[in-house]
Formats: sequence, C-alpha cells, structure tokens
Amino acid sequence: MSDRFILKGRNPDVLTCIANLSNDEVFTPPVFANQMLDTVAAAWAADHGGADIWANPDVRFLDPFTKSGVFLREITQRLIRGLEAQIPDLQERVDHILTRQVFGIGITKITSLMARRTVYCSKFANGPHSVTKRFNSDSGNVWFERVEHTWNETKCFFCGAPKSLMDRGEDVENYAYAFIHTDDIKTRINEIFGGDMQFDVIVGNPPYQMAGGAGGSSDSSIYHLFVQQAIKLEPRYLSMVVPSRWMAGGRGMDDFRSDMLTSQKLREIIDFPISKEVFPGVEVKGGICYFLWDGSHRGMANVTTIRSETKIGPTPRKLDEFDVFVRDPRAVGILKKVMASKPTSIIDILTADTPFGFATNFEAFRQVRQVNDIELHLVKRGKRSVGYLDKSGIKKNSHLIDKWKVLAPKAGSDGGQRIPDVVLGKPLVVPPGSVCTQTFIAFWLNTEDEASSLQSYYCTKFFRFLVSLRKITQDSLRGTYSWVPMQNWDKEWSDEKLYKKYVLDADEIAYIESVIKPMDISAVDIDE
Repeated sequence: MSDRFILKGRNPDVLTCIANLSNDEVFTPPVFANQMLDTVAAAWAADHGGADIWANPDVRFLDPFTKSGVFLREITQRLIRGLEAQIPDLQERVDHILTRQVFGIGITKITSLMARRTVYCSKFANGPHSVTKRFNSDSGNVWFERVEHTWNETKCFFCGAPKSLMDRGEDVENYAYAFIHTDDIKTRINEIFGGDMQFDVIVGNPPYQMAGGAGGSSDSSIYHLFVQQAIKLEPRYLSMVVPSRWMAGGRGMDDFRSDMLTSQKLREIIDFPISKEVFPGVEVKGGICYFLWDGSHRGMANVTTIRSETKIGPTPRKLDEFDVFVRDPRAVGILKKVMASKPTSIIDILTADTPFGFATNFEAFRQVRQVNDIELHLVKRGKRSVGYLDKSGIKKNSHLIDKWKVLAPKAGSDGGQRIPDVVLGKPLVVPPGSVCTQTFIAFWLNTEDEASSLQSYYCTKFFRFLVSLRKITQDSLRGTYSWVPMQNWDKEWSDEKLYKKYVLDADEIAYIESVIKPMDISAVDIDE
C-alpha cells in the first residue's frame, strides 16, 4: 500500500495536538474515535454472521457535525484496508470510498476546511493535492455552507440561540448548525449531497451547548437536537459522544431522556464519569458517554462504566425502570428497597429554585438590622453571610418566613467526578424570621427539634447517596431529592438506623460507605 494513503507511524498524531475550540465544541481524540468505531464494527459483525463492516463497499457513513475530520479519517483508513481484496487498485479503492461511502457536514467554515484537509489531504476536494480526482466541487463530500438562524422574537426557532448574541454580520460565525436548522432533515440531506441518501452508520461528536440559549449568561444544551435529527434519518446504527447529564438532568431534557430510555433501541452505553479521562484538559460536568443506537434493536442495553482503572460492565440493563437512569447498577437494588413501600418524598417540604425570589447576586439588603427586619442568608465572596431586609418585601413563599428551615446549598459537588463524594454542601438550620437567596433551597419545619432531626438526616451517607443517584452535575435542585423518603422528625437520624430501617445487607452498606464521604457540620462558613 502506498504511503500516500495511510497515516505513517508518526508520533504524535497531528489530530491529538490541536486545541479544542471550546468546552462545547471539543475535538475527539483519535483513540476515542476508534473505540466508538470498534463498537459499531462489533455490532455489525454480530448482526451479519461475523462479517467485517470495513470490507463492505456499499455501507455509507455520515459524520453530520465534523470538526477535525477524525471520524471520517479513521473510517476511510479502515475501509482502505478492508476493501483491498475487493478493489485491489489503490487509487480506484480510495476514489470509491471517498465518493460513495464517506460523508460529512462541517459545523463551521474553519472546521470544514480542517476536515477536508484531514480526509482529502487538501482543503479543496478538487484541488491539485487531493488524494482523489473524482470531485468537481471544492467541498467534495464534506459539505459546509453558511446557514442563518430562523428568528422567533428573541430566539432561534430551531436551536434557541439568542438573537442579541447570534444575529451577526456575514463575516462572523453565527453557529447556525445546518443539521439542526431544518424541520425536514431527510429532504435537506438529499439536497446537500444529491440523490436519495440513506446512511447505514451515523457517528460523531456534536456541539454541546448554545451560548446564552437559556437566557442571560446561561447556556442551553443542544446536543440532543443533533441526536433527534440523526434518528430521523433512520440509520442502522447511530453512535455519538455526548455529556452524560442527559441520563438524569439537564434543562429541557425530560422528553429527550424519556424517549431515549423507553425506545429500547439503545444497545450500548459506555459512560465516563470523569470527562477529562476522555477529553484531556476539558471538564464537562457530569462526565461523558457514548452510545450505540440500533434501529433494529429491541431490549436491554449493555452499560459499561469506566472510571480511571476501574471498569464496571458491560452489564445488561433495563433503561426505563425509573424516570432517570441510575448509572451504577450496584445502586439499583438499594433504591428498589427504599422505594418498595412507595414512601412520601421529602420534596413535599422542600422549596424550588430561588425560594424567596432573590437571585444569588441580590445586593439590596442592609448590613445593620432595623426594627421589623428579617434575616437574609446568602453567600458573598465565597463565604456564608447574613443581611437584613423588611419582611414586607417578601412576595414569594412569604408563608414560610416564620417556619424553621434547613437551608441546603444549591451547588454541591460535580456529580460524581470524585469517589468518595460528599454530594451536597453543608446544611444550615435557621430560625423563624429568615429567608435566603437563590444560593440555597429550603426545607421547612415547625419546630427547632424537627429542624435538627432533618439536619441529622441530611448529613447521613444514606440521604446523600439517594440524592447522588439523580444528581449528575454540580446543581442540587429540588428534583434531585425526589428519591429521599420522608421520615418522622422526632429523633436524631444516623446511617445505622436507616440501614436497619430499609434492611440493607452488608454488601449494600459497604457500597454506600465506599462512595459517600462523611459530612462534618461543625464548621459551616465554607466556600460554596
């Protein structure tokens, strides 16, 4: 085989050296891309009597959000080797692969040029240095054209991009990704590549978020939009690497999560709770996973969790046992014991986000208390603090002002990035005549003894373990407490009492003890 068409044994591979565009547009390391392709190939072989997908000249591949071109390059190299017996002439083989089997859509102009350079050895597919002479266009089968957002008042109808940030001139990238800016993706794909295009395998790493899409400085997730569009193309296999937070959280993810967990078409999930183990130098809260969606599959998924040197699975899992996915199979038996009696959830006495209507950055409070003022608990410069304001200014949940409260920090640990994990920030018992900013959410009770009892419960490993099963990022919102059962607030709770109440066996106790850190509340003036 000519050296012209294969990657020489150079160290390092150039695609391992380029910097990521951002935490949301991350270049996939070649080793990881190959791991995903291995998963696709194994499924193909299992479904086709051991056949080699790379030896099939009719299989079509699409990366609909190519950046560096790594998936297209690795697919091409595998096909060059696999088709050698069927198409002995190297140039004919390369021409066939690049014109008939391998397709991509660039997410920006610069990434489309990068991907063409990776695949065709030229940023112009029809240029003098291109490894194939069969293309008449600059783009070849790695397409990119600027697409405009479709504005609906203040946001894009398709992706939620804020008009104030992304309504730009033509000389500035607007991040209107072509693949998700259409309501008829099949027709759009046929327009892009010509003819009736049916892809057997869709694979890649989509953009994760849209800046400002959730309002203000908050970003919105968009990776699920790419998954949904790809499914509409009805491939045989779909494999994408996405943030793991879709399994249990994420703003606007409820319908997407339900569809994915109940479809029975997820065949493999490979989960990495620590994102830096996949993308060095990039932290994605909640970790990273890739999945294999199989259009013909019906049933359980093989789930593998990889954390450093520890690998759990593959374990066959029924994905729709609960409304969110419990990542660690060892936790499922414990949860079933806790939920067996269908207990009342503790969220019945827990406020939602922004309990009293004051944002985290609220500053219109007094430093010195005046007559009729109440306490405002907040965090300022990383330290817990107290300010004062008039009771008449409380318009939200004013009926809770005179309750005893246990304040729980909204921000906690990073969703299982470290094991053992503390999970939640330290609680604070506050008396009647007090409120708090958005930094906290609040449990409310009638007496000081009841508040102390709940605080002791909150501090147990058992309590925080149940929260951890739904808490996949740093935020501990009301919904993450859904599986914590209500208790009687007439005693001090301990793990020993709770383990006995829910009849946990030695292995289950040891598991909880190994993954949850003790909580010491002797000092609460901590960085949040």
